[in-house]
Amino acid sequence: MDRGRAVDTGRVIVLGAGIAGLYAALHLAPHPVLVISPEPLGEGASSAWAQGGIAAAMGPGDSPADHAADTVRAGAGTVVEAVAASVTAEARDHILDLTGRGAPFDRDAQGGYVLSREAAHSRPRVVRVKGDQAGREIMATLVAEVRRTASVQVLEGISATGLAAEAGRVTGVTVTAADGHSGPVTLRGTAVLLAGGGAAGLYAQTTNPARVRGQALGMAARAGAMVADAEFVQFHPTAIATGEDPAPLATEALRGEGATLIDREGRRFMAALHPDAELAPRDVVARAVFAAGRAGLRPALDTRACLGAAIDARFPEVASACRRARLDPGAQPIPVTAAAHYHMGGVEVTGPGRSSLSGLWVVGEASATGLHGANRLASNGLLEALVYARRAAADIAGGLGPVREVAPVALALPPGGVPADPAAVAALRRLMSDHVGVLRSAEGLKAALRTIAALERAHPAPAFLTMTAAATLIAAAALLRQNSRGSHFREDFPEPGAATRSRLTLAEALALRDSL
Repeated sequence: MDRGRAVDTGRVIVLGAGIAGLYAALHLAPHPVLVISPEPLGEGASSAWAQGGIAAAMGPGDSPADHAADTVRAGAGTVVEAVAASVTAEARDHILDLTGRGAPFDRDAQGGYVLSREAAHSRPRVVRVKGDQAGREIMATLVAEVRRTASVQVLEGISATGLAAEAGRVTGVTVTAADGHSGPVTLRGTAVLLAGGGAAGLYAQTTNPARVRGQALGMAARAGAMVADAEFVQFHPTAIATGEDPAPLATEALRGEGATLIDREGRRFMAALHPDAELAPRDVVARAVFAAGRAGLRPALDTRACLGAAIDARFPEVASACRRARLDPGAQPIPVTAAAHYHMGGVEVTGPGRSSLSGLWVVGEASATGLHGANRLASNGLLEALVYARRAAADIAGGLGPVREVAPVALALPPGGVPADPAAVAALRRLMSDHVGVLRSAEGLKAALRTIAALERAHPAPAFLTMTAAATLIAAAALLRQNSRGSHFREDFPEPGAATRSRLTLAEALALRDSL
């Protein structure tokens, strides 16, 4: 890859400006940090779209041990129990930390945190903001603090297309203009922290922002990082089916409030499929919604009895999405579909967020910590991002030595550049939904891998190759797992099989692809 000219920043480089990236940047202060963001700060990250909130044992009678037990149960046998115990033990501290930074969590008249119950939780445990605006409000809090922090510089409108390494150590990143219309520049740093989001945007039906399409995973994998649990992509059962791309989300908290899933005849269908009905684990509900849609039964979420007109005040994001489609959620059922929502797999990391590559830490959805297993417990995503962001920041800071003063980075991007072809990206997304989606088979997965290879040959733009690398890993891991577990369901291997985690490098995935 042509990396063009190089710039020594003297800073820790943070790729990604979601909650994980910004929280890590703040915990790295006063060490100098450079945050790379393709969008204006606060926009374009999946974090800002998170509706449910942060899972934490904050209520009377609850405990981190109970939270960890729910996490393990939801994860369908592949959660690393020690990871679940350690993360849930830190949850309360992060809620208090964010509160101290100004995050406006919902509080009751006595000052306690308002807690919602979501799928597979044994009790109300999700700390929220304004009903369904946790991600947006927490992001706003962190953005404001980052703007006030002198040691943190933010470069907006810049995308990374690869990692740079010297003597076997990751030393920087290759960047271009976010629209791809510039030549490459390599930014060298004192450490690199990757927090660029997940891979669910690789699917045609997704709840993820347009810029989150597996690029972080793809960059690390192309550099040789070990990847874990790549086959486990979580499909949210209640994306709002109004034709928007990405699909708006009807938060799981609605079902916690008593909303039910019905078909076109008004019949409730989850009660017959699982003892927990609408609050069954996400993979169970997603497959049921997918099956209803495929059968032409037009699944919908009915909030009329439990909320009625109060949905506008209590869940304004959901109500707004409905009204954009001229739908009154207080009087009409909300049409829903299963949409790719969260990648439980990613770059394999240790407890402090270290990847298999020296000099590279990975946090947030781009990482695979072992917390989520095959089926993430609702609202554990933001919790994991916070816990590992702080851990990684402490680990990085421990190797930096005394705080140094550095000059701001003045980045001048040269002309040139080959952006990803929108038609190729659209073809890749359709392919992933058709063959690597809610239901999978060997025939479909092999077809997907062969077509991804053809797309790469026809469209070799670096930005596109990061996406196809992530897609290849997901499809290859799904082909190798000849059983069904959690979010991964093989129609040709419907039994659960062994409860093991997968580990795969891109080189191994490409070898499998080339053998087909």
